[in-house]
This record gives sequence, structure tokens and C-alpha cells, in this order.
Amino acid sequence: MRRLMLARHAKSSWGDPGLLDHDRPLSARGYRAAMRVGAALRDLGCIPDVVYSSTSARTRGTWERMEPHFHGRPRVEFHRDLYLVSPREVLAAIASAPADADTLMVLGHNPSTHALAAYLSRTGDPGDIDRLRRKFPTGAVAVIELSSDRWADVEEGGELVHFILPRMLD
Repeated sequence: MRRLMLARHAKSSWGDPGLLDHDRPLSARGYRAAMRVGAALRDLGCIPDVVYSSTSARTRGTWERMEPHFHGRPRVEFHRDLYLVSPREVLAAIASAPADADTLMVLGHNPSTHALAAYLSRTGDPGDIDRLRRKFPTGAVAVIELSSDRWADVEEGGELVHFILPRMLD
């Protein structure tokens, strides 16, 4: 069984209007949320083998705050082509994940993260699925147990086993 973790970057800062969108860092709230989410994932035993992350400053900052909570360092790859892309492009990245990875985290942006999590969450707790379909806030992570053992078959979807929201960890 493959486990997919779809994560949206934590809350970013809009403090410097001169920065390009790609270069916006996390806000203080985002730093705290990313650390709490990393700890919650660890406590649930949701530790990625491989992480594919967008290259934006806010996704890098989110990963830097989450990573210390995982046992050993997952292999991390930063991909410019995960920055503000379509769900179809994220699916292609997931399908190319290494065969030896049982758990993959994709750390990206909305709307693709939200759309993909809603599309792939075919079963699971109805309340969690409803919350996920309504909103995928900054810092949220959907953990989906895929139906297939092959990353190439990710579109078959699976069971939403956790929907972690930073505000629920306060």
C-alpha cells in the first residue's frame, strides 16, 4: 500500500510588497504551524520516504520546520515545476515517484493541492472528506492510503486516513 501526503505550505507573509510571489517567506504564524503539523505527522507515524516540494520560499520554509520531526531525513527534491501548477501536472510528478518509496509527500500550493486531495479521497471519514472538499487551508495535510501499490496508478485514489489542520493542533 502506498501512502500519499498532500501538503499545502504554511501561512506566508505579505509584509514585503516588493517580493515576487515565489519569494514570499512564511509568517511567524506559519513557522509555528509547520512545526506543529510536523510533530502531528510524526505522532501519527506518517513519515515520508520522499518529499517533492515546490521551490517557493514558503514551501521551503514549511519543509524546514517540519523536517526535524521525522526520524532520519527523507529524500527531498525541490521542483520548480511544482510551483503553481495544475493538478494534472502534480499527478504526473507523483506517478514518477521512485518504486522504493512507500510514502510520498508533495508540498505545494492551492488550488492544485486542494483539487487533487478532493479528487483522490474516494473513501474515509465523511466529516473529514466534507471539510477537505470545502477548504484546504494553509498548512493543511491530507494523508491518503492509495488503492494501488503503484505510483503510476495514483489516479485510482484511495482512503483519506487523516486531514490535519494547523488550527486543530492549538
